[in-house]
Amino acid sequence: MNCLRNDRRNLLLATWEGGGSVGPALTAAAKLLARGHRVRVMSDQCNRPEVEASGATFIPWNRAPSRPDRSRHSDLMRDWEATNPPEQLMRAIDAIWCGPALAYALDLQDALQQEPADLVISSEMLFGVAAACEALKQRLVFLTAGISLYPIPGIPPLGSALPAPQTAADHQAMADFRDMATTLFDHGLPALNAARAALGLPALAHLFDQGKAAERLLIGSSRAFDFAAPDLPADIAYVGPQLAPVGWAAPWTSPWPSDDPRPLVLVAFSTTFQDHAPLLQRIIDATSDMGIRLLVTLGGVIEPSELRTAPHVALALSAPHDEVMQPARAVVTHGGHGTVLRALSHQKPLLILPLGRDQNDNAIRVTSRGAGLSMTPQSTADEIRSAIYRLLHEPAFARAAAELGDVIRRDANSNALVQEIEAVLASPATSPAL
Repeated sequence: MNCLRNDRRNLLLATWEGGGSVGPALTAAAKLLARGHRVRVMSDQCNRPEVEASGATFIPWNRAPSRPDRSRHSDLMRDWEATNPPEQLMRAIDAIWCGPALAYALDLQDALQQEPADLVISSEMLFGVAAACEALKQRLVFLTAGISLYPIPGIPPLGSALPAPQTAADHQAMADFRDMATTLFDHGLPALNAARAALGLPALAHLFDQGKAAERLLIGSSRAFDFAAPDLPADIAYVGPQLAPVGWAAPWTSPWPSDDPRPLVLVAFSTTFQDHAPLLQRIIDATSDMGIRLLVTLGGVIEPSELRTAPHVALALSAPHDEVMQPARAVVTHGGHGTVLRALSHQKPLLILPLGRDQNDNAIRVTSRGAGLSMTPQSTADEIRSAIYRLLHEPAFARAAAELGDVIRRDANSNALVQEIEAVLASPATSPAL
């Protein structure tokens, strides 16, 4: 049911083309539009069609980076060229999160000057957006696309790949990693503080201090998936994974007859380029004699010509994952949050081969619950074949995926995000979330 007209609010969502970052923002936009709110979405130029298809008003970044397409050639981070995880992080900080902080801030200020907003809902990764809101005294909440970038007490920090803490040693390991991560993230502090100075704001001691501009941190994941602490601060809430289908996925028709008895395995890797064609090839080679069907979705970033196909394989530039996951018996993936939680919501066990970013963190959350297996992207074809065989023939993986997936699906279908947003709108501005 739509909200009453006098409760209709003007909301501005800020996101960026980072693969899994756009879908959750557009899912949120659709839910808020359905409630009768006015919704504008600021994002990269390539996201215009799907934003407008959702019914929201699109506003492009002008000074800030605004990719014209999703190809590898327009990727500013090029983090597949990094030789280690800290270097991957530095590339994200320099190219998007902090390097262009002033450009993001000025673009947001322009949008708000043209039309004020009752609330800005931003990716927590856009530090310049948060700084602009602080300078304007604009109300702000963060909506994550997965595990929180900001450290949360009692939860293993993003990038640590640590399991849920059980012992004093585990908690110490978390604290040590959090200290190291704070130092690494402070690589972006000079750029952010320069932007803050231009906005008339004082310098920060640490990059994560910028989170104090947000009233609430809404985690776009399932509490059952994350290693959530028993007691969270009141201004941090899980609102479930935001998993509406992406608008750019092409329809897909199976090339196999409907009575084909071979189990279907879906291979779904990143919609951003991570130089993963060689790994896809190894998966194809590994499964050639397994008696299965293999659907490989290329995400629009790998060309079919980059792979040697085989009789048991179908390649698709893109495909609606909700549709193709239903008949699949297992999913092989890089471990992006959206793909992992979508697969679990369909009760599918996973083989995760993390390529970086948040993927090792998602993998440990799957394997700790027995809902899949994880191995390095350097794994041999024999090792990959053995892992897929286990997923297909050991029922415990499917049972664990079903148990976890039931909760994730309920969270994804819940109205928690709208309830949290409307609760903020109905209340006076509060103390910072972080």
